[in-house]
Amino acid sequence: MYAVIKTGGKQYKVAAGDKLKVEQIPADIGAVVTLDQVLAVGIGESMQFGTPLINGASVRATVISQGRHDKVKIFKMRRRKHYQKHQGHRQNFTELLIDAIQS
Repeated sequence: MYAVIKTGGKQYKVAAGDKLKVEQIPADIGAVVTLDQVLAVGIGESMQFGTPLINGASVRATVISQGRHDKVKIFKMRRRKHYQKHQGHRQNFTELLIDAIQS
């Protein structure tokens, strides 16, 4: 059984036992979170799609860790104009362990 969920403006295909890094969720490590924006649920060959969400479906996950991704370096330059700009960015994430899918 698998599901397509939406969190942090992105969509993820998840199954029970999967680990994934999503945009930061304000929750403590070890806390159980419920993701209720389920777009689709699949069991074997059959699929159930929502319009846009499936009523009553949810995904239960446990927060494993909170952290920050590697730094993304941004460099802008205009040749012959004496313009150079350096920037960096580290995005926060929450790592989740998918426990169960209820449909």
